[in-house]
Amino acid sequence: MTKNKITLALAITATVGISSQASAAGFQLAEYSATGLGRAFAGEAAMADNASAQFRNPAMLTYLKGIQVSAGAIYVDPNIDIEGTHSNANPKIPSFGKTSTSDFANSAVIPNFYFSRPLTDKATIGIAFGTHFGMRTDLGTDFKASMFGNQADVHTVEINPNLGYKINDQVSVGAGVRYVMASGHFGAALPTVLGKTKLKYMEGEDNAWGWQAGTAWQINASNRIGISYQSAVKLNLEGHASGLGFDGKGNGVYAGTLPLELPASAEIASFHQLNDQWAVHASVNWTDWSAFEKLEANIPQLGGNKKIKDENWKDNYRFAIGTTYQATNKLVLRSGIAYDTSAVDEVNRTQTIPETDRTWLSVGAGYAWSENLTLDAGFTYIFAKKAHMLEQEKGSGAIGEMLGQFDGQTSGHIWLAGVQASYRF
Repeated sequence: MTKNKITLALAITATVGISSQASAAGFQLAEYSATGLGRAFAGEAAMADNASAQFRNPAMLTYLKGIQVSAGAIYVDPNIDIEGTHSNANPKIPSFGKTSTSDFANSAVIPNFYFSRPLTDKATIGIAFGTHFGMRTDLGTDFKASMFGNQADVHTVEINPNLGYKINDQVSVGAGVRYVMASGHFGAALPTVLGKTKLKYMEGEDNAWGWQAGTAWQINASNRIGISYQSAVKLNLEGHASGLGFDGKGNGVYAGTLPLELPASAEIASFHQLNDQWAVHASVNWTDWSAFEKLEANIPQLGGNKKIKDENWKDNYRFAIGTTYQATNKLVLRSGIAYDTSAVDEVNRTQTIPETDRTWLSVGAGYAWSENLTLDAGFTYIFAKKAHMLEQEKGSGAIGEMLGQFDGQTSGHIWLAGVQASYRF
């Protein structure tokens, strides 16, 4: 499989910026199926609509009947804006004044594919192709605070084989391995009278392994609880670096690596069938973003570790509740609302990481085209809370004086639309 190149430093700095493109916190992606999208991904670790269920909790494989295939895609359309003022305390060094950029997070299509097959009456295997992390931002050539970052791109593809096992009528367990292929790039440019000078640019790629596990407890015929956990995946993006900010000259290209940890996450979810038509489901998600303390590249030709930026993130939580309504034998309607807390405090928020609280509003539907084929669609509107940012090089002496500071605000919203087709043999 060919991997797209993306930014190395931005793999983290911009990955955060993925929050502009992705809908979960940081550069985490929640969009694994259009089925779940229609309910704001509420209760996912306890749901088993189709083979996609294994991506959030492999134990849910035991709830699937027959051989199943599910495939789909979600279109992400972010609209994120930043405006503010660049200034410098030293009157001998240029201040660029008011500057802004609009709609700087690129749209994307996130595909997925899932397969499941029973081995025995207790064991079911499955395989998933999708992604948990990704993003792409470009603040444009006219943005005058680009010395703090002007482009970022992070791309991951995940292959995830799983096994679910039914211990008894009430308890199921599941586990799987995660093979993650990642690439990324980061760019920052220094505005000058003649245009822009490359300040920092890094790109790299790497592959790494992780794992996931989960369990499900069928309390009774109408109530179920699911718990899942995805491990951290430690990458060491290998590529090259260049720019004035690394060697003071800007005319060299150097081999380098950037450690990047995709954080661990967990979910606890519940499903409650209220009557023949109505069901309610809810979930709480946690992501270990506090492990993201700084971006530091290793460039042997320039003496080893080079700090790119302090990040100092904090753990993120997501709360979601949704409903399912069986309108007819063939038609099911879904809805959901969710709230994502920001993974960064105001003091650490930056333009390439416009991370802030987000609220989801979702609707969806599923239609049984035939006894074996089901078609699903989901739509979501996410609005991000307006948030302040103060971008500057903290404690960096002459470098900080040269770059000045950017005092600004980020705002925006995201549209999501997805389709899914699921077939049972």
